[in-house]
Amino acid sequence: MEGAYKTKLDKYQLNQAIKDALGCSIHSYTELSDGWANSAYKVELEDGRKVVLKIRPSVNTQFMRCEVETMKTEVQAMRQLSSIKQLPIPHIIAYDQSLSLLPAEYFIMEHLEGTPYNQVKDDLTEEARETIEHELGELNRLINDVKGEGYGFYTQPTGQSWRDSFRGMILGVLEDGKDAGVSLPISYSELEELIEQRLDVMNDVQEPRLLHWDLWDGNFFVKDGKITGIIDFERAIWGDPLMEHYFSRFNPSEPFRRGYGLFPTEPSQIARRKLYDLYLDLILFVECAYRKYENEGHVNWAYDNLKQGLERFVNAAEH
Repeated sequence: MEGAYKTKLDKYQLNQAIKDALGCSIHSYTELSDGWANSAYKVELEDGRKVVLKIRPSVNTQFMRCEVETMKTEVQAMRQLSSIKQLPIPHIIAYDQSLSLLPAEYFIMEHLEGTPYNQVKDDLTEEARETIEHELGELNRLINDVKGEGYGFYTQPTGQSWRDSFRGMILGVLEDGKDAGVSLPISYSELEELIEQRLDVMNDVQEPRLLHWDLWDGNFFVKDGKITGIIDFERAIWGDPLMEHYFSRFNPSEPFRRGYGLFPTEPSQIARRKLYDLYLDLILFVECAYRKYENEGHVNWAYDNLKQGLERFVNAAEH
């Protein structure tokens, strides 16, 4: 997905960074186009090794409030989880915040074997999908088993409750929308009031857990029926495991829930999940104004998705 603030690199810049970290020059490289904000390049070295370089947008970019130290978050979360051997987390080879070689913060990681699940999912048998999604549930549970000392964004956990931390997160997206002049299907004041009325359900969450939060089908790789890698931890959060993507309405996967060992059926779980769905729907639409996506179809989809999500949220509040 192309956006206005992706950092583009040429071969000379890539070669500088790769040679500095690995002591070897580039043989060839390919820009990976799947990312929504950062730019990423698959690089083959002259000695045959393959790596991926991921670079953040310029420091002058206007980010949303939820985009807190996203590259630092990604690197630190991956390094923290690397000690759990069952998790297929790519090894971080180098991380540079200095801006001395490249115009923005970047890191280099090992290249993963396999293909993003979203690119092959429709071609797999139902049995193969069930096996993969069951495994994903097991792996997601391992991530969520890591306990934190506070709630909120990964690099900035707070001393607040989950209720108050999540309140700041979701209202922050609304503030981003106001700042960018984004029009919502309902008024900001009406939506803020609805959210405030329903936040107390978050008090049922009593322990901060590490969340990937963006573990959708494009962020894990598969090969020969197995998951070979999990990437894109840039949105990692300390919070409620029910916030994970595969518990959302986008992926109602029973094999995932079996693998994870959790079937959300309690009223509190269902009510929290509705707030998490709304949070994602809001981000998906508001971020279009910040990233200035060229794909008009995606912007229209994000608006329609939010409109439908708001209708569900309002109707749930009225019953």
